[in-house]
Order: sequence, then structure tokens, then C-alpha cells
Amino acid sequence: MSTSLERTLNFIKGNNVDRIPFHPIIMRFAAKYTGVKYSNFCLDFKKKCYAMIKCAEDFDIDWVTVMSDPYAESEAYGMEFEYPEDDLPKPVEHLIKDINDIDKLSVLNIKNHARMINRVNEIEEFRRLAGKKYFIVGWVEGPFAEYVDIRGLSEACLDLYDNPEKIEQASKIIIENAKKFATVQIEAGAHCIGIGDAACSQIGPMLYNDLFFDHEKKLVDHIHSLGCLAKLHICGNTSSILPDMIKTGADIIDVDHLVGSMEPFADLLGNEQVFSGNSDPVSIIQDGSRKTIAESIINCHNQTKGRCIVSAGCEITPETSINNFKIYQNTINNI
Repeated sequence: MSTSLERTLNFIKGNNVDRIPFHPIIMRFAAKYTGVKYSNFCLDFKKKCYAMIKCAEDFDIDWVTVMSDPYAESEAYGMEFEYPEDDLPKPVEHLIKDINDIDKLSVLNIKNHARMINRVNEIEEFRRLAGKKYFIVGWVEGPFAEYVDIRGLSEACLDLYDNPEKIEQASKIIIENAKKFATVQIEAGAHCIGIGDAACSQIGPMLYNDLFFDHEKKLVDHIHSLGCLAKLHICGNTSSILPDMIKTGADIIDVDHLVGSMEPFADLLGNEQVFSGNSDPVSIIQDGSRKTIAESIINCHNQTKGRCIVSAGCEITPETSINNFKIYQNTINNI
């Protein structure tokens, strides 16, 4: 029997596998299941790695990731956050209050920033404990997602029209930092780097192509140049930009349930590209029945001609019961 790492790599390459890889996005679910306080899940790399590996072992999951929240880079830029014991981190205030504050952004020295180093430590710990078994995925924020994190969504959307040149200025710095951050995670042992750019689902294809596509592609190309795979995660309804997401060259393209059917996009995939998705984490995985969970997974498989890693469109909710999650896991064996 192949390891989870071998299964995932072979699946992406188009080789035969014993079953389809299972890559649910588990963050708050993993913390709750293992009894790890969420503040520790975000800040203590050993407790984070314990939670992820425990879930991988108990639920036959094929990957482990550093995902917990999108704020590692934001804190390094100078934003302040509160870390509630059992909730997501909360920004104290946004970093970019005035558009000219962008002039203060600079390329970071990663070793000087605790949360960025913490992510490198996580990957080293994953590699030490399970590097030959599980597919290890690091993470960086994409250009618009990071800009929204440090600026605020409403202000960032206004800047798209009022100050596109400033967004371009910020994006160049964000991508330079993302390249450096990806590099140290790859050197630490990541098999793949995820790129989270969720805010791009809010802006439409014209702005996406004009302002962010090239930056995402350069980041994917950089990751590939280091011999690593890339995963692009843009949750929300990405139907209008999904063809362009595929054109970035990312090896794994996440697809949210809001896209609906993946069938119209399946033939756009390259020979070694796959989708990941796109079951609704609430109505299907959290609240669904054995039948609806199975139907969703089978539909994803059929719509993509078998080229889809099993995952929900976004994070599995912490309210998802262990019973439903086990149904979700066990259904894979019937495809």
C-alpha cells in the first residue's frame, strides 16, 4: 500500500492510485478534536503539528498543513493581533490606514518575525515526525488577500479604482516577501506551498487579470523553480476567474462549492494539474446525511473525470460531528 505522500504525488501526476487522496481543510476542527486551544494551534508549532498528525492518523487524511489563520505575514509587517483562547485571531487595527502608508512596507527579514519562523518550525516538525508518510503543505498569502488583511476589505476595494498604482506597489513587495517565505518553507521540507488569495473571488476577471494574475503566476513559477508543487486557494464563487487560476500553472486548484459544477472547467486542466473540492462544508459535510455526502463526493469525481482531490470547498467547520466526518472519510473508498 502506498503512503499518503506517494498517493498524492502519483495522483497529481496522473498515475494509478489505490484511492483518491483525501485533503480536507481542518483547522478549528483539528484543534477541537485534539483538545488544543486555538491560540496554541496558531502560536505553538508542536501542539499544532500534534493536532494535524493526530487527525491524519485517526481519519486517514493524506496531507498535513500549516494552515491556521492568514495573519503570519500581516503580523510581520507590523499589525497587532489578539489571540483568543478558542477563536480565530483578531486584528487590533489595520496597518494601512492611509494610502500613503504603503510607502512604509518593505521586504521582510523572515528570521526576525516569530510567526513566520513558527511556520518554518512547523514544517521541520512535520518532516521530522511524518515527512515520509504525509504530503506536507506550507502556506503564503497571495497579493490581494494580504493587501486586504493589512488594509481592510472595503478600503482595499475602493483602492482598486482610486489607487491601482499603490496596490501594484504593495503587491510587488507582498510577492517578494511571499517568494522568500515560500523558499524557507521549501528548504524546511514542504512538498507543496499553498497560496491563499481568497479576496480575488470578490473582484471579477478584469481586475483579477489586470492586477493580480501575473503576481500569482510569478509566485507559482518561483515555487516550481525550487522543485516544489503549488496549490492555489481562492474560496468563494470563482467561476469567472477559474480558467485564469488554472493558467497560473498551480498543480492543485481549490474549488469552492459556490462554483457549482466543475465540469465546464475540467478540460482546461493540464496533464499534471488537479482540482481539490468542492463539497459544501456546512450543508453537506456538517449537516448532510450519508447519502448527500456520498453524492457530493461522487459528483465531484464525475464532473472532473476523476481529477479531483477529495476536499470541501473550504474549511471543515468545528461544529462538524465526528460521525459525519467519518462518513465523509469512508465514502472515498467506494469511488
